[in-house]
Amino acid sequence: MNDVALLDSEQAEGGVQDLIRDLVLGPRIALLPLYDLERTDLAAFRGLLVGLHADQRYLSSRRAQLEGFLAQGGTIVVCGHVGHSFLAELNPFAPIPNYRVEDLEVNREAAHPVWEGVEMEHLSRRRGVAGFYGRGSNLPPPGARAINSLGPGRHPVDFECRPAVGGRLLVHAGADLWGYHGSGSTADRIMPQLLDWITAPMEAW
Repeated sequence: MNDVALLDSEQAEGGVQDLIRDLVLGPRIALLPLYDLERTDLAAFRGLLVGLHADQRYLSSRRAQLEGFLAQGGTIVVCGHVGHSFLAELNPFAPIPNYRVEDLEVNREAAHPVWEGVEMEHLSRRRGVAGFYGRGSNLPPPGARAINSLGPGRHPVDFECRPAVGGRLLVHAGADLWGYHGSGSTADRIMPQLLDWITAPMEAW
């Protein structure tokens, strides 16, 4: 059984196929066509990965199904800019106004297993260019825990929360976290640690 379903929008970033073929990660991930969601029993999975290019209008139509998955103790990871709040805890993306390079520096706000051992410099710049990791926030709901932020304004770019229906929600306001797989930096740790976190017992906080 696969641990995690990754919703495939057919526009996913190129690293996804390499990720699925990887001998270490591949057996743990099922690639699920986005529009097959309504015909899929999510009880077979521990986690659901929603990427940057997912059709959020369609996901809004599947809100009851997604909430049911959370209510059974599932974990949903959302990457990208929220334009349609397909879960109650998701707020629209707010870009950093008139940002400068220093506004795109990634800060660690709280320890989290997914980012353990990942150097902030390897998130702040990719191939020497800033801004790949994030340029704003999907504003966290009350009670959420900010994990990483951007710039001196400490704009939350990653947060974890516990939805009212149950389960866990991890939100990254940038490109797909699995796109860092094969980066050749400490950011390579993100994806295997994400899978480990999804399948580990839910910690109290």
